[in-house]
Amino acid sequence: MSLEINKIGIITSGGDAPGMNACIRAITRTALYHNIEVIGFKQGYNGLIKNKHSVLSSRSVSNIIQRGGTILKTARSDDFRTKEGRKKAFENLKANNIDALVAIGGDGTFTGASVFNQEFNFPVIGIPGTIDNDLFGTDNTIGYDTALNTVINAVDKIKDTASSHGRLFVIEVMGKDAGLIALRSGIATGAEAILIPETTTYIEHLLKKLSNDRKNKKPSGIIIVAEGDDFGGAYKVAEAVKADHPKYDIRVTVLGHIQRGGSPSAFDRVLASQLGAGAINALIENKTNAMVGIVNKELVLTPFEQAIKHNHKINMNLLKLAEILAC
Repeated sequence: MSLEINKIGIITSGGDAPGMNACIRAITRTALYHNIEVIGFKQGYNGLIKNKHSVLSSRSVSNIIQRGGTILKTARSDDFRTKEGRKKAFENLKANNIDALVAIGGDGTFTGASVFNQEFNFPVIGIPGTIDNDLFGTDNTIGYDTALNTVINAVDKIKDTASSHGRLFVIEVMGKDAGLIALRSGIATGAEAILIPETTTYIEHLLKKLSNDRKNKKPSGIIIVAEGDDFGGAYKVAEAVKADHPKYDIRVTVLGHIQRGGSPSAFDRVLASQLGAGAINALIENKTNAMVGIVNKELVLTPFEQAIKHNHKINMNLLKLAEILAC
């Protein structure tokens, strides 16, 4: 059935990611270019349920491309997980004469969008906005490049202190289910070890490596640990190392939410702009219930059920490279 798109809604949902504002700007201005009205709902799916919204104009999205976070705010919605909550969201969308929804977020956002589309046959298009880069159907998600560079900048500074004091730093980065930030930042900063959720952590192997590093007169070092590492995170790793190497001067740094904030990189601003415009073009072409992404520099659409996490596999060649370069 052909869709006539005259008015769209936008939400940002789940964890914030640098570049979301650039994406909101691109969606709004591309829609207006095609004479489509734009409504922004506040705080993700909660905004749909509570009918919290405002009209977005070309001017209202001025001077936001460089800002981190999201002007629409974001939240995780327990109410949207219920049939009653989704029904209320649908009723509010229809009451506002909205023809389609653009959802910027990650796997949780798209899981909700897929269920919503199936229940109410309401057109939804998704845009990948998550620092974890764990979605199948796009080479990069909005926010990943910025978060990665935030980690690298922080670790570079910590390495100066590690070297000056002869310390071993165990640094925890975000990545509950995906270790892409840990893997790439670890390679980029010359980490001695990288521990990620996708692989088993053999602590004995790490302890042996650290012993060899000491014998080879490596006085300081960096271990990068993704928060979802199966050994239990940075503090557990530090405890195991300290127990085996009591003379080590060990420090733990958890970078936490600093990775989500800050002005988006040039890469994330351009990516967000491309995907925002691509989402509107997809709706105009009657393509819905899918995530828009870029693969090999080409815009592609991936059904929500295929895009959600655990499908973006880790690059084993990068893991091997990290091991070789840490010798």
